[in-house]
Amino acid sequence: MKSRIILNAFDMNCPTHQAAGTWRHPDNQAWRYKDLEYWTDLAKLLERGYFDSLFMADVVGVYDNYRGSAEVSLADADQVPVNDPAIQVSAMAAVTKHLGFGVTCSLTYEKPYLLARRYSTLDHLTKGRVAWNVVTSYLYSAAINLGLDKPVPHDERYNLADEFLDVTYKLWEGSWEDDAVIRDRERGIFTDGAKVHPIRHKGQYYSVPGIHLCEPSPQRTPVIFQAGASGRGREFAAKHAEGIFIQPGTVEQAREVTDDLAKRAMQFGRTRDKFKIFTLLTVITAETDEAAQKKYEGYLSYSSGEGMLSLFSGWTGVDFSKYDPDQPLEAVNNDNSIRALLELLVKIDPNRRWTPRDIIKHRSIGGLGPVLVGGPKKIADELERWVDEGGIDGFNLAYAITPGTFEDFIEHVVPELQRRGRVRTAYEGNTLRENLLDSDSPRVDDTHPAARYRGAYTGAESVADSTGPSPFASLIAAE
Repeated sequence: MKSRIILNAFDMNCPTHQAAGTWRHPDNQAWRYKDLEYWTDLAKLLERGYFDSLFMADVVGVYDNYRGSAEVSLADADQVPVNDPAIQVSAMAAVTKHLGFGVTCSLTYEKPYLLARRYSTLDHLTKGRVAWNVVTSYLYSAAINLGLDKPVPHDERYNLADEFLDVTYKLWEGSWEDDAVIRDRERGIFTDGAKVHPIRHKGQYYSVPGIHLCEPSPQRTPVIFQAGASGRGREFAAKHAEGIFIQPGTVEQAREVTDDLAKRAMQFGRTRDKFKIFTLLTVITAETDEAAQKKYEGYLSYSSGEGMLSLFSGWTGVDFSKYDPDQPLEAVNNDNSIRALLELLVKIDPNRRWTPRDIIKHRSIGGLGPVLVGGPKKIADELERWVDEGGIDGFNLAYAITPGTFEDFIEHVVPELQRRGRVRTAYEGNTLRENLLDSDSPRVDDTHPAARYRGAYTGAESVADSTGPSPFASLIAAE
């Protein structure tokens, strides 16, 4: 039986996400990112198209490498202005019943005690349809504006992340027993303190002695999403993630990454069916291949060359304004970031001699991911190839314009995939974890690292142990 293809919409709470300049397109509604109705309408659209989730990207900081300032990023709205990715989620949940919400939050500048409360709140308000996309921030502008002299080194960010997640797992899974909240009106007891436990965490980076602030939510631990490209990042994803976001350039590269992640997960006692792998794609589609190609060329006519270079400068830390537009990138021998970018671009198109001008021409739609252009059958064939040969489970679908790119996909491609039995025609579960992982439980499975704290504090110190009998007990009884 062929596997189901998972569909996630990839968006960000800003006017421009991956396609620089297309905010100017007359049909692009991304400028309405600050309107609640934009988000609620999008959520309803995606649920009609049987998407699994809306994956909300985020970045803390601005892209200010290009020309040494944020001027171009601001002029082109390249992921700035950018609003918080979580605020609109509860409103979207109120107008849908099944769509999940993957919310990005960088733990580098957060505290686990407060973040755990935020995601428990979202899990309650969405009735168990939230995921946390775990990221570690890398931008210099973010570091200095959040009190540091420079970004936290790469590997240390992941060491910090491991402990951060350990703390949140203790809070979500262990602090409150399942039946701690009793809501006993007769006795006047909402929560039984004997079943609420301080976690007494003291580690290298965090000290969290107390109890979780929230009662258990439907999933307790939200679904964990993560994108890790480096070896350390893949190790972290293999240990923690239930949804892993990768960015290969070809189907063959996807197979290499998915096989590697499966091997790494086995080291943590996790099997391949315990997590899903998504790749970034932008799909431009219409009734026919020719109509789709014409639409793609129309989008390109609105793209911003300098805006795209500003995005790439932010992603790599390299100021592309310093290079001749026609200078081959392989000629820049003394820059590790350029070499890393070149490796990525060569993966996307190994037959091209990449220059800054080529980046403008060929990456202005799609950003860091491949772009598929064609009618329903052509697109469906290619999506199946990525899944069947590349070993992935689904896609984070970026847009050229929004909601138009998603509307086109739902109108043209989803019915074709449904005819082939590759995407859902109904939602089976109630929570995101049930729908995403085809699970019969809203809770993390027993092999997930969060599961070891399930019931871990039962019978141990509780809130009730720290207090004596109430001095007003007799008065209350007499009344």
